[in-house]
Amino acid sequence: MDASLLHSIRAYLQYLIESGVEEVPGPPLPASGNRAARLPPDGKALEWGERLAAVQEALGECTRCPLSRTRQRIVFGEGNPCAEILFVGEAPGEDEDRTGRPFVGRAGQLLNQIIGKGMGLARAEVYICNVLKCRPPLNRTPREEEVEICLPFLKEQIAAIEPKVIVALGLPAVRALLKTDKPMHRLRGTWQSYRRIPVMPTYHPAYVLRNYTVSVRRQVWQDVLEVMQLLEEEADEPGGADG
Repeated sequence: MDASLLHSIRAYLQYLIESGVEEVPGPPLPASGNRAARLPPDGKALEWGERLAAVQEALGECTRCPLSRTRQRIVFGEGNPCAEILFVGEAPGEDEDRTGRPFVGRAGQLLNQIIGKGMGLARAEVYICNVLKCRPPLNRTPREEEVEICLPFLKEQIAAIEPKVIVALGLPAVRALLKTDKPMHRLRGTWQSYRRIPVMPTYHPAYVLRNYTVSVRRQVWQDVLEVMQLLEEEADEPGGADG
């Protein structure tokens, strides 16, 4: 992504945070028109896509845990296989279970706003998935044994995509990736690491909708600002994204 574009988006987010706005009035810049968030070396885009497809094929019509008996569809994930930003949630909900797509309900609409208005990107330019690929009954929190069964597939997704940054949405996703017992209020907004990939823990969009306060929204936007600042700094480095 162009460094000047990242700088403009970051400055806009900083303005929103300092102004204490309750709603994002519109994108600071138009989404980049399905331009890949990362432009892979010649011939590599197909390779990245094939690697991700191989993970999905290995998952198959998974029956590795009892969730296979209650789900409607497996929700593998979707987006740009060359994405530099990977969003990881905890598990599909009712809308996702019905459609087979991640983050398409009310929480997904908020995530779309974060991606579009907060990052200046199209949803298709990032990659979105969950730790669990099947919906837990009544949207309950994933159980440890379910996470352990699904986690290898998430790890393979990350290895296939090779994102520059992971945004972990909610405590179950954070704990699955980082293997930590720390509470969310101590984790969010602080950079962590998964196999040398920077991880930004932040609140799940569903949590934001349930706790729709200025403070919570401001914290999420601050986390997004941190992500954009990291990408801007990387783009400014010699040999960076557009160097």
